[in-house]
Amino acid sequence: MTARQHLLSRAHHVSSALLGSRLKCARQPGFNTVQRRLRSTDSQLASLLKVSPEVADALATNKPVVALESTIYTHGALGDDLYLEDIVRKNGAVPAVCGILAGVPTVGLSTAEVERMVNEGAKKASRRDLAYLVGKGLTGTKIHGGTTISGTMVLSRLAGIRVFGTGGLGGVHKGGENSMDISADLTELGRTRVAVVSSGCKGFLDIPRTLEFLETQGVLVSTFADGRQGNVDFPAFWARDSGIKSPSVVQTEAEAAAMIYAQEQLNIETGLLLANPIPEEHAISRQDMEHAISVAVREAGEKGFGGAENTPYILRRIRELTEGRSVPANKYLVQSNVERAAKVAVELSKLMDGGSRSSSGAAAFTIQSPGTPKVKVEIKPEPSEVTPQQQSNTADILVAGSVALDLSCDYSGGVDAEGNKAVSPLAHVSNPSHITQSVGGVGHNVALAAHKASEEGKVRLCSMVGDDIAGATILANLEASGLDTTCIRKLGREYPSTRTAQYVAVNDADKNLVMAMADMAIFSNHSFPTYWNSAVAATKPKWLVVDGNWAETDIQTWIEAGRKHGARVAFEPVSAAKSERLFAAPKRGGQLPLRLFPNASVDLASPNQYELQAMHGAATRNEYFTHSWFEVIDSFGMHGSRDKFVRLTSAEITDMGLPQQNIQLLPYIPTIITKLGSKGALVTMLLKPGDPLLRDVHHAPYILARNYNDHPYVGGVYMRLFPPVETVKDVVSVNGVGDTFLGVLVAGLAMGGRVENLVDVAQRAACLSLRSHESVSMELVGLKSELRLAVERQE
Repeated sequence: MTARQHLLSRAHHVSSALLGSRLKCARQPGFNTVQRRLRSTDSQLASLLKVSPEVADALATNKPVVALESTIYTHGALGDDLYLEDIVRKNGAVPAVCGILAGVPTVGLSTAEVERMVNEGAKKASRRDLAYLVGKGLTGTKIHGGTTISGTMVLSRLAGIRVFGTGGLGGVHKGGENSMDISADLTELGRTRVAVVSSGCKGFLDIPRTLEFLETQGVLVSTFADGRQGNVDFPAFWARDSGIKSPSVVQTEAEAAAMIYAQEQLNIETGLLLANPIPEEHAISRQDMEHAISVAVREAGEKGFGGAENTPYILRRIRELTEGRSVPANKYLVQSNVERAAKVAVELSKLMDGGSRSSSGAAAFTIQSPGTPKVKVEIKPEPSEVTPQQQSNTADILVAGSVALDLSCDYSGGVDAEGNKAVSPLAHVSNPSHITQSVGGVGHNVALAAHKASEEGKVRLCSMVGDDIAGATILANLEASGLDTTCIRKLGREYPSTRTAQYVAVNDADKNLVMAMADMAIFSNHSFPTYWNSAVAATKPKWLVVDGNWAETDIQTWIEAGRKHGARVAFEPVSAAKSERLFAAPKRGGQLPLRLFPNASVDLASPNQYELQAMHGAATRNEYFTHSWFEVIDSFGMHGSRDKFVRLTSAEITDMGLPQQNIQLLPYIPTIITKLGSKGALVTMLLKPGDPLLRDVHHAPYILARNYNDHPYVGGVYMRLFPPVETVKDVVSVNGVGDTFLGVLVAGLAMGGRVENLVDVAQRAACLSLRSHESVSMELVGLKSELRLAVERQE
């Protein structure tokens, strides 16, 4: 068991003791269902949410992030010198001001954007107002919205921010049992998992009923002891004490972080209220505040100020009755809360990475609730193969694809009705076989192969697993293999259809695939386009490999993210059916999803012959062969090419139509490597003018066509059939062979090598996997020096 799994186990135990029976989780499934759909199955809706590059990078790399509301600027009376973002940064976290900017829900508003909202005017935006403001924006009416606590919680949850620092919570107004005047902040805490750090609720509210309402909603309420001993009071905003004991007490930011972590791992969807008392030097005495509040509340009732007008009137009168002392106190408490929130976010980030480290490498934190002894948790991590280079943010190769638990069922053989040795399993009956389990998935296999073959290259896999036994097995295996798991997203039970992907292969006695069954619904049913973009932005890869297990829209999202951030893009088709997703039909009246050479969206693809045929069929069916496409094809100057195809490949391969299909897809994919199994690999490349291959005498036989018209982008076409490097007779498993080929090839490309020099090494790697029970042979590390030599070849 890894340190992180130990920590998770302990965190579950201690957090359950802390929360106890007080969590009466009264969820509201209607919203949760809508929220999950927004975040997982409808990428168009999810793309409505704008997340700033800084915040996106922080979320993708597990840097601490603190959400901030925008109403404190658009509707507040504390001035423009709060410096909340500076406080967050000073304490090691990234600030994320949330709001609606011209109809766009935004997480990470800039100072200029906030000033624009203030100058142009903004509506106050609670949960109920978000759809209205965003919907108006979609239809052309651009309205700003300063988000309240509830509105900020919704946007934070959508973006994946766990900690939110604010001033004071809304609550149950005095007389609320009759008026039903209850803040939306409370119901939001009852259904949205965000930790809110505030100085309790406004002091003029009915604090006992507010706490009772939060208890009914299943909200954990815990007050920072702030140096005090025993049971402490729940704070009353301007005053440190309210006369009402807090439901529980938290001693440190590390303890608060552990509660947040436990809440998430337990899949409890309610929020957490971490009450932070105003600093003592800025507090107003409880007696003075009770007098001012009593007068202000009585006058508000007598003058008929109710509903939305109630709170502004009471705050104004309290300011007058305290001779202005409430305003600086309000300012200081907000700053103190934001500082505390940043420290909690930092501790949470450490915990998500395995805990804060002592000199011995141990992770430690302490938890205590009233009436119970302190519980100290200290975990000494097991040795890890993860290198310091892997722990940095950037990567040479980012693989966006599937990871799955693979079962390989190899038919043990038998005799047929005539007494001859049977090679293939029989249908409709149980067959004897040898069954092995391993971690696979196309994305995983490509990433692992690249990782094993690279000398110092940093490889990262971005994928998803479910919160189940298969997912835990995969994560443990990835950590053991040395692969960075930072970008592996684990989907909890709050998401529908989140089974960890699994793949079952049935092979005949000669280890040839007879049929396979795959459950990859987690990839086609869940979409997080903001996260995909931020992952590419954070890692800044030289090469991005995208596999075909994603839904069509996600494949396009990944490809566009790669191009936007300067990565070269490789596509691994996965299967004939899934390969068609690359050439998706355009939206009604829209442009084709893929761009043409010289600005092609995809740089390289590695289909087998069946996947190539399927891709070509999809491109034909969805009308990719346009006039612009023909202009590129025409620049090749190819006429009567059959004889050339036969010379460069074979009559059999030419009659299968593979060279022709490669040529026709080149304008969209300038390098296509068709894997032909025992026949080798067919490389087809569109060369730019000045490419060394056009001048190299050793490669002259493989130049299929040259452009003699001084085309600005097209220099010629290279086609070469690489024969197999060896014939493997002792095949153990065919699983992962093509993935290994691509992984080693991309590893070499990321090191600066050229395709034509890398194919044979990639084929040799595939042969090693053919002889291995694992999808990717552990012997690939032995190819490092050979790969380096291939990269350094000049011919």
